[in-house]
Amino acid sequence: MANQSIVGIALCVLLSAPVSADYLTSDLRARVEQLKVDLPDIRTTATNAKSRALLIWEWLNAYAIDGGYVPVNATLAIASALTPGPTREPVLAALDKVVAEFIFLDDNPNALGRLSADVGPYTAREHATITQTYVVGEQAIQTGGGFMLARHFMTNFGTWQANEPTEANYISIASNNPKVSFVATRLPLTGMHGGFRNSRATLTFKVASGTLVTDDEITIRYGDTSAGSPGMLMPSFSSDRMPLPIYVSHANDSPFYSLPIQPIRVRGSVIAGVHGFLPSIVSPGERFKLSVRAEDEYFNRATSAIPNWQVLLNGEPWLDLNSEDAITNTEALITDPGIYFPTIVSTDGTIRGDANPVLVTTAMRPRIYWGDTHGHSGFAEGIGTPDRFMTWARDDARLDYVTHSEHDIWLDDAEWEELRQNVHDFSKDGEFVAYLGYEWTVNNVRGGHHNVLFRRPSNQIRVPAQFHPTLSSLYQGLRNNADPKDVVVIPHAHQAGDYRTNDPELEPLVEVMSHHGNFEWFGRMYLAHGHEVGFTAASDNHLSQPGYTAPLGGSLSQRGGLGAILANARTTDAIFDGMKQLQSYATTGDRIILDFKINETGMGKRAPFAESRQITGRVIGTAPIKTITIVKNDEALWEQNYIDVQSDRIKNSDTFLLSFESSSEPHHDGDNPRGWRTWEGTLEILNASLVSIEPYDASFSGQTLERSSESPNRATFATKTRGDTSSYLVQLDDVDRTTRLQFDLIESLETGGAPPIYRAPQRIPASSFELAVRDIEAGLVTHEAPIDSYVDSVRLRRIVTDGERVIEFSVTDSGDRQGDYYFVRVVQANDAIAWSSPVWIGGHRKR
Repeated sequence: MANQSIVGIALCVLLSAPVSADYLTSDLRARVEQLKVDLPDIRTTATNAKSRALLIWEWLNAYAIDGGYVPVNATLAIASALTPGPTREPVLAALDKVVAEFIFLDDNPNALGRLSADVGPYTAREHATITQTYVVGEQAIQTGGGFMLARHFMTNFGTWQANEPTEANYISIASNNPKVSFVATRLPLTGMHGGFRNSRATLTFKVASGTLVTDDEITIRYGDTSAGSPGMLMPSFSSDRMPLPIYVSHANDSPFYSLPIQPIRVRGSVIAGVHGFLPSIVSPGERFKLSVRAEDEYFNRATSAIPNWQVLLNGEPWLDLNSEDAITNTEALITDPGIYFPTIVSTDGTIRGDANPVLVTTAMRPRIYWGDTHGHSGFAEGIGTPDRFMTWARDDARLDYVTHSEHDIWLDDAEWEELRQNVHDFSKDGEFVAYLGYEWTVNNVRGGHHNVLFRRPSNQIRVPAQFHPTLSSLYQGLRNNADPKDVVVIPHAHQAGDYRTNDPELEPLVEVMSHHGNFEWFGRMYLAHGHEVGFTAASDNHLSQPGYTAPLGGSLSQRGGLGAILANARTTDAIFDGMKQLQSYATTGDRIILDFKINETGMGKRAPFAESRQITGRVIGTAPIKTITIVKNDEALWEQNYIDVQSDRIKNSDTFLLSFESSSEPHHDGDNPRGWRTWEGTLEILNASLVSIEPYDASFSGQTLERSSESPNRATFATKTRGDTSSYLVQLDDVDRTTRLQFDLIESLETGGAPPIYRAPQRIPASSFELAVRDIEAGLVTHEAPIDSYVDSVRLRRIVTDGERVIEFSVTDSGDRQGDYYFVRVVQANDAIAWSSPVWIGGHRKR
């Protein structure tokens, strides 16, 4: 439901019926009362599930709009019951649970009492004590009843426990009723606050003796330090609504009912870095906004003392800034045309970071505008509030445009209205553009996940999966309720969109990268099926942090991507039209400047047919460029490597890039992507001295590395890959022809969010292998690491560490076929990637 406001350090939320005398219409009230009569004798069955789900959908939305707190999994239970096909027993049971809870709330508006919390703020990754206090309502809690302390599946608190009061993460419970005692146990819980798709044993305090009566107080302390515990380890990410869900049961055989989640606040910690944002393209002398953001090691806003800053352009002093807070904004200008790389240094020299490159040019439009069309908050299965989502997009990530794209299967009507209002409140043409949207959420056999964006927020009706459960019905529903020119649909690969199907008016772009991995194959499949689509990327962030975030781990194990739109202005219509016209390219999060043309026709467009094709482009990277590849009709036409040292001459001291790589393409057509491959084990340098080894991966901050204190040539490491490369920079001394890198990898299991349909995640056996310097040819040696149909790899290459960031390329191709298409892939030394939208030669558009 809508966010509750914070007053002081404590928040008190009543759990009761909405304030209206009756929040239901007379007709709906009559049907609800009939359901109450029927329910004891007529349970939900496959025969009545859909009609009952529709009634509960009406009831739930009326309750929500009138201010009621909607149980977190209620909308999902309804969506599952409305899914076409046979209704499974777990779905029927879940719907019965929702029905029972709404009947209880309707008949007993004051039964559940009230919950309050010390909401903080607390500091990320520090130990703390959080207290939640529950006051018993009109219904007593008997022996055998109690409190389930659920845990949102995305929070990374320390491991909760109730047995060792001197150890970290100890949780205690107490009551002011001296006749009541509690016992700790664990009960299974499925859903957003349990194991998500599976049940998870959840800490529960049951009343062991006595009865809790009206107005009794129960105090729950997360991280109780009274017996010596250091407290509870807080999550690594900041939030304005970090969930600590509590469910209450009134007797041994009673169901657990959800209490309103309190808005626990978590802030960032000490400064560990700095990052800057400025426009990618400006005119000479044009005033623009520069934003400098101090951040902790997890990308949160830093909260320690913030230093003053000096900003350099191409190594030369440019601006001196007095820090205002974690985020410092200033107006700036650059008078001379050219390409500039800003560097930000604290005045004491201890903190250093970069900003995106800027091209200062007299050329007219278009400009590059950066955005994120796919991200979540606590309205779906994520964390945080919609206000936090928009504030982060505008102020922390400095996006030009954004869509808060919640899963429709978790949205109620009150939440939709709040999302609509947020778009009105935050959008300001010329500064920041928000689009109303949602994620149409079905499994891939019914069409896969698609983000739906509307040009304007007013009067737009969502076409949800509950009532439009197949891709063709989504297309039709959108056409029935909106003008196609005012709708953009973007499929993504996590729960893979059906690339055999595309509405050319509604669906101009395909998401090829997100927190879930790199999925270039997904975009290529749309092209191979003849669809005229461009490429974009997004975060799919679930922490109300779109556009600039650290990965969470698990299925969301790399930095989120960005979509670049080429448009003439930072306005609602110009950017939306850019999407509709395929004026887009995708990156893994770095604001790489990419220009690509064929016969002077730019990306996303169809050039007149010509047998001779002059392919030109320019890349301005955020790091040295590793490779540029031109793909023609799903085959690599041309590739140039710019960073490898081609000579095989061995140097006594040398720098190497150690890279791990795996494919994300599904083995079976139509399946969800292959999961993450984990590379974990030890590395030992033989017959050389390890000077340094450090993560060199811009897209995955979850790399781990620890050098042995006893053996300086030995290190343990862990990283993941899913359609991308993850690298370490290795510096060696005393290198000769006998130098080898010895690897011992432990067994691992492929992991991923959306379950595959056909090929189950594979267990990858332990292995040992070597990469030998003497085997390097043309600057590279590769170890192949096969797993069933895939051939993953580990590569060692000699590299130039100060390679070129600005590269222009020109390639001539010829062809006699109408409709050939080309796109460009750029890979940087820091493993960041950019993909252009295609250019087509001749042929005709889909209609």
